[in-house]
Amino acid sequence: MQYRITTMLSCALSLLIVAPANAASNANNRVLLVISGYGADGGKTRPGFEMDELTQAYAVFADNGLTVDIASPAGGTVVADEFDRNKPYNNRFLSDAKASAKLTSTRSIASVRDENYAAIFVMGGKGSMFDLPINTDLKTLLAKTYEAGGVIGAVCHGPAVLMNVPMKNGGYLLDGRSVTGFSNEEETLFGKGWLPSFPVLLENGLRGSGAKFSEAPMMLGHVVVDGRLVTGQNPASTIGATEAIIRAMGRTPAPRQPWADERSMTLLSETLNGDKAGARAAFAANPKLYDIPLIAMWGFFRAKSAGTDRAALAHAVEMMELAAPHFTRPQLVTAIAEGRSKLAKMN
Repeated sequence: MQYRITTMLSCALSLLIVAPANAASNANNRVLLVISGYGADGGKTRPGFEMDELTQAYAVFADNGLTVDIASPAGGTVVADEFDRNKPYNNRFLSDAKASAKLTSTRSIASVRDENYAAIFVMGGKGSMFDLPINTDLKTLLAKTYEAGGVIGAVCHGPAVLMNVPMKNGGYLLDGRSVTGFSNEEETLFGKGWLPSFPVLLENGLRGSGAKFSEAPMMLGHVVVDGRLVTGQNPASTIGATEAIIRAMGRTPAPRQPWADERSMTLLSETLNGDKAGARAAFAANPKLYDIPLIAMWGFFRAKSAGTDRAALAHAVEMMELAAPHFTRPQLVTAIAEGRSKLAKMN
């Protein structure tokens, strides 16, 4: 009898010792993706979240062996803004029954408020400006996760939730921190009809919350890492922000091949600030690896926003001309001619 009691006590003690270790191990492998539940009708009547950002982040986290939960303020089914189902990351996500089920039955923020995550990544989409910043359970979870040594990330409009997150020391998460997010320039170009309804422009709100804001030219990838706080400026920053979160977790991101649109945004950045000759040579070697309409569209909008900035306009025209032989559109031809005319007048 004494042996049995001793054995039982020993087993119980082992469980008490092992359980927390297992819990800690599980927490180290868990990531929470947070999305807006505000959307309706594909963003026609109310803006929602960006599917591209969600599916890209999900793919990279999953390929790095992490368990991914998806949550929205109220939980349940949520509505994304209009997106292209044929994009490889969207197709992969929607073809994965386990992954897509997490989207049609998202967890509520309240249900995960007391759980432990190694990282929380808040997705963008204009809906994020409406329901995420006012969710007190989410702010509590962000503060608790950060103070426990976790990583906090947000991309595009997602950083709106970082404003006014109270910490135990009496300060706020963004006090003196370096961040980025969807810029005022980008809002002006792509804000559509939602800007008048925003409580604040994101860039202005982040600056007003005590953060140090930085940005890249419109829609080019830009990621800011401030310790365990990671922010990305726009959709093109999603992969960079996801991999930065993985590194902030103390891991090395798994090697991967970039998607066509990702490779295209890198081309745009490199022709502006990097190895211009190398980037153009890589494109010339195999244009099919790139999203050429995306390159053309970027040049079109960059020319539109360049104003009197000759260097910005010249780069925009250069990118439109790079795409033109592979993407014939009357609007593109007109935009190139107008850009060249403006440049001639600036000489």
